[in-house]
Amino acid sequence: MITVFGSINIDLVSRTARLPRPGETVPGSEYQLIPGGKGANQALAARRAGARVKMIGAVGDDEMAATALAELEAGGVDLSGVQRRGKTTGMAVITVDDHAENTIVLSPGANARLKATDLPSGSIGAGDTLLLQMETPFAETLAAARAAKAAGARVILSIAPFLPIEREAFADIDMILVNETEAADLARHLGLLPGSTGAETVASLAGELKRTVIATLGPDGAVAATGEDTISVPALQVVPVDTTGAGDTFCGVLAALLDEGADLATAMRHAAVAGSLACAKPGAQPSFPLREAIELSLGNDPAFP
Repeated sequence: MITVFGSINIDLVSRTARLPRPGETVPGSEYQLIPGGKGANQALAARRAGARVKMIGAVGDDEMAATALAELEAGGVDLSGVQRRGKTTGMAVITVDDHAENTIVLSPGANARLKATDLPSGSIGAGDTLLLQMETPFAETLAAARAAKAAGARVILSIAPFLPIEREAFADIDMILVNETEAADLARHLGLLPGSTGAETVASLAGELKRTVIATLGPDGAVAATGEDTISVPALQVVPVDTTGAGDTFCGVLAALLDEGADLATAMRHAAVAGSLACAKPGAQPSFPLREAIELSLGNDPAFP
């Protein structure tokens, strides 16, 4: 069982030929309202990969809440842990250019009111997985991690969006997920010199924090360091349309495979393929692949043994 403690948003998405410079207005497409939020994204990605998933989050008392929860509900995510808090549901205003790059402005709304006590006592136990991100109050996230770790669960933290985190905050975290930029930022914050490659940086972080650290590397796949071993996996080669949510897809699918008992290398291969497939379609949640599509791509690509 995977429990996701995290954010639920609406993504307001507009496409444009290029991202605007400061103070500049550029023409955009018709906007779309798409369910999002890193917590919700990771929950849906894990569910589509075949895991049983419960979402712990908060939405507002507004008309956006139903839209924000629509994909999770349709996908079979357990929403009994989702609370109504305050007037507004979280919203991300996203601009995507012709190169599939994006800018994001996030208004937290109800996410700012999520509490660790919203994780029901006894709802997570030994052998379960708690998946965390950085779009809800960090003190509450750490409290949820402590409760899950005390119950014997695996605790995975995606440091996205990046915030500087002190060493002691990782006490109840088993696995840290970052992208290449976040890995370098975390290394600098901890007084380490980022490596010339993502592999060097995650190895340095894993040695310093005594935790498994995994970095996604975009079209170069992903790399993990456990303190003893380094594991690298390739990405699936696709024509990118929209990279929004690709990292969340990786996190959710990785958690799903680990939760069902796969080894780290197998979980990473599935996650890397899923993240690549998510880049090939517009939007975040609508682009997340089902397990069958992930397995088919793994079987058809010679880069994956």
